[in-house]
Amino acid sequence: MGASSVTVSELTIPKAGFSNETIVGRAEWTGGDSGDGEVEFVLRIEPTSHQLFMESDALRQARVMSTLTRYVPVPTVWHTEDDGNVFGAPFFMMKRVHGRIPGDVPSWHQRGWTAELDPVRQRALCDHALAELVELHRIDTSAAEFAFFEKPGDGTALQRYIEHIATWYEWCEPVLLYGAESIAAAMDYVSREVPDDDRRSVVWGDARVGNIIFADDLSVAALLDWEGAALGPPEIDVAWWVMFDEFLCEAQGISRLAGVYDRRATFARYEELSGVELRNTDYFEVLAGLQLSLINSRLADLLISTGKAPESMAAEFVTRVAGITRRSLERATG
Repeated sequence: MGASSVTVSELTIPKAGFSNETIVGRAEWTGGDSGDGEVEFVLRIEPTSHQLFMESDALRQARVMSTLTRYVPVPTVWHTEDDGNVFGAPFFMMKRVHGRIPGDVPSWHQRGWTAELDPVRQRALCDHALAELVELHRIDTSAAEFAFFEKPGDGTALQRYIEHIATWYEWCEPVLLYGAESIAAAMDYVSREVPDDDRRSVVWGDARVGNIIFADDLSVAALLDWEGAALGPPEIDVAWWVMFDEFLCEAQGISRLAGVYDRRATFARYEELSGVELRNTDYFEVLAGLQLSLINSRLADLLISTGKAPESMAAEFVTRVAGITRRSLERATG
């Protein structure tokens, strides 16, 4: 860039999950190739002291976003670095996207700017969000640039995905202390009843309203958090969407916002927007509950071991989703 001086300021660490270390800041410079300038940035660093997933690959996340930037709104990645000597682990830097994100704690169904919207605007928010999910699933993944999305192994993309979940389950077994029977039953079911489905859509892996930055007009400014990106049937994402919404709403005894689609209406609206009929949703809802149960089991272990939450509170994160998983399994098995 040829800058004669660079100043970094306004560094903050937002309240975020355990999947990455996140730092937000501003950089200003003088004498660059294009003159003076300034940018707001987000720095994401692989975690070194905790781990929710078997593998945390910051550079893969950056590659996913860089690949998707021509198709759906994602933050622009400026720089990636695999040298762990800089911040102690690989990292990437991306452009900060301004807007509003619905909250998880407290649930966006209960408090915050989403609860202050009238039902018509709440419905508009949901429609904008689901429309972007549809666009993600419409991407033609036959191009070579999408090959790295697919999980390693043999068989269809879905079979590979389930094999990955089985390995993840084994890795998590030592911390499956709450709701273990329901989690084990779900793992047995999704391994045994894998649908014959060879579709290879881009799967977000964490498709939910709380991972979206909304502009003032409620359009989607950016889709966030691509740790779980893969290839597979789009129902992986749609089922996760409805499961996580229940986790933040009915499973907590919270009334759903008047303008927000419920489970059945979400499926119907997705089909209307995409023109595609969803398949095997009962199966994929069990899969979604299983995945969040594994994540929350690891989260509970980390919260307890680091003293960040009492055991009763940490365990509730698991038992709540284990209950959703059990109900989904009962629905799937009749």
